[in-house]
Amino acid sequence: MSQPAQVTAAEISRLAGVTRATVSNWRRRHPDFPAPSGGTEASPAYDLEAVRTWLAARGQLPASSPTDDLRTALRASGSTLGHRSRLLPLVVAMSRINDTERQKVAGLSDDRLSTWVDEATRSYADEIPGTGNLSRHAAVAELVRTLVHSVTEEGATRTLEALVEGDVDDTKASSTYQTPAPVAELMADLLAAPGEPYPDTVFDPACGGGSLLLSAATRGARNLYGQDIVPAQAAQAAARLLVQAKATETQVRDGDSLRADAFPNLMAGAVLCAPPYGHRDWGHDDLAYDPRWMFGLPPRNESELAWLQHCLAHLAPGGSAVLLMPPAAAERSSGRRIRAELVRSGALRAVVALPAGVAQPLHIGLHLWLLEQPLPQAPLPQHILFLDTVPSDTSRTGNGTGKRPPFDWQTLRNTVLTTWHDFDRDPDGFDPVPGTARAVAVIDLLDEATDLTPARHVRATPVAAKPDEVAEIAHELRNRLRRAASGLMTLSGGQSWPPIGADPLAWRTATVADLLRGDALQLLRGAPATRAPGPTIHDSLVSRTLTARDVVSRRPASGAANDEPSGEEITLQEGDVILSEMLPGGGTTRVADTNDAGKLLGRHLYLLRPDPARLDPWFLAGFLAAEDNLNAASSGTTIVRVDPRRLRVPLLPLAEQQRYGRAFRQLNALRAAADIANRLADETARTLATGLTGGALLPPETATSST
Repeated sequence: MSQPAQVTAAEISRLAGVTRATVSNWRRRHPDFPAPSGGTEASPAYDLEAVRTWLAARGQLPASSPTDDLRTALRASGSTLGHRSRLLPLVVAMSRINDTERQKVAGLSDDRLSTWVDEATRSYADEIPGTGNLSRHAAVAELVRTLVHSVTEEGATRTLEALVEGDVDDTKASSTYQTPAPVAELMADLLAAPGEPYPDTVFDPACGGGSLLLSAATRGARNLYGQDIVPAQAAQAAARLLVQAKATETQVRDGDSLRADAFPNLMAGAVLCAPPYGHRDWGHDDLAYDPRWMFGLPPRNESELAWLQHCLAHLAPGGSAVLLMPPAAAERSSGRRIRAELVRSGALRAVVALPAGVAQPLHIGLHLWLLEQPLPQAPLPQHILFLDTVPSDTSRTGNGTGKRPPFDWQTLRNTVLTTWHDFDRDPDGFDPVPGTARAVAVIDLLDEATDLTPARHVRATPVAAKPDEVAEIAHELRNRLRRAASGLMTLSGGQSWPPIGADPLAWRTATVADLLRGDALQLLRGAPATRAPGPTIHDSLVSRTLTARDVVSRRPASGAANDEPSGEEITLQEGDVILSEMLPGGGTTRVADTNDAGKLLGRHLYLLRPDPARLDPWFLAGFLAAEDNLNAASSGTTIVRVDPRRLRVPLLPLAEQQRYGRAFRQLNALRAAADIANRLADETARTLATGLTGGALLPPETATSST
């Protein structure tokens, strides 16, 4: 007898169309929420029908879609199915017939349906690695009918995505990540300039779910080859290509590409690859004498350089490759000899540094390495392009703040493609883009380090190409510094702040805990964050969370969507008072303004929401941040935490609060003006110093010349 279907908290969130944080909140606040019926203490599972009944009773169960019904059927039949990959050939088969034929299939008896499935999927099963026959079982027959309905109503692509949910997480190899679609598209675009024929044959030896191969197929590739060590990923890649790239010839195999190459004789016109990072057990001892190591045996800790040479070994003369590499591969001392040989051979054409957050792992800024298999007897390239899409602050003098402005993906993509195509047309005549791109002579790279990090080469160029441009930038910065200094003087002057008298005022005070009991304010807290599996690039680049660093630095919300807390989402409102949980930094409070409204409260932050009829937010923020107040409400030695409930606030009439609030608001403006003036002073000094050391500017006539 099959066990009742169970769901995790993440699956409940998808079922109800809410975040996982909301599900966690339901579990805490509603005693009648279904109790766990399985799983573990860290990852409990719940009875599906009990959850659906609970959600429906509260109007939290949206109308189900065919793909939702498929997910439910998959959970219910999981004990008899064995593995979802067995259904992949069926999705492909369903994508090749019309709706009328699908309806006929759904109406077949269980036995005839099983026979039809066997016959229809036999050929596709050979093309999708690791799949087997479905069991002849009534539950499976119902699952097949549900799948047919999903393909008919929502299409094979959406059905396929619903079918493979969870497979990668369950079987994913260490340090392997799905390449986000925008990054995959950029890599595919780099293989050919506009107007040029696209490579006919493209190979990915670590294809994962097939996103790179699919991007190449949409641009004109017709013969696709892929291999992946994780059978579930290889099966998914094959199925996606068969469904979404029907005009191509596709071969995808499972297995270890380095130890058991499935295509030893393949010479592709192009290679796209995001190899696994940091593997030590990649076959160093077993493959010591492998002929693929044209630049030398990679050290045990340089698996990325093994993958790079594997890709080049499968690249036809004149072919191109784009690899997504960790930044350490460009500078580790252990790989210096191989990097030097790679540079000497003419195989390396460019290295592009991407910002952190565009792909997993999100905290690392990855690199794109552009490679080419040189044609026999052709002259070797004399220059290599280095492109840094995250330039230093000194190259962003136009915003006058000294901060690196947030980038948008479309602009970054256009910069990479335009710069690469300009360089590729005329490598020896490429004009540097100050702070962004530079063509470096091969001979200049062959030093003791052979460091291929773009920032090392791009940021060594002058701030501007011409002295008059440097002088113009410096002049504009000096003018902005003068205006900022003038504004700072204005804010620090004005009316005097008179003494109260011989003795300070002694107020009657109340703790925040007292104010909470009197409903004068609410206290909320940003819970620790957890990263959802498989974030998209668009999620990772959207600034929607206010972080503790934002509060301390008095800057706009900068946290990405995947930095959201794992607890209940807390949306900021204008007038909220935010306080950091830990000291130092807890001494800085923030009153949310219109720009903060709608953002989410990040982790390690407290939010106090005052009743505007009883408490002025600026008055509250000013007294909460008082040093003696914070010291009295703090505990700990190495890590000092603030207990906001112990903080004290004077009990004053609202009109008097507002008078103090205006003063605290003025002090906040004074600090903000000082921050701007300080950044401008630093940026102006660095720009002038760079102009002097770069030979673009002359010193003033006398040491006392005015700036």
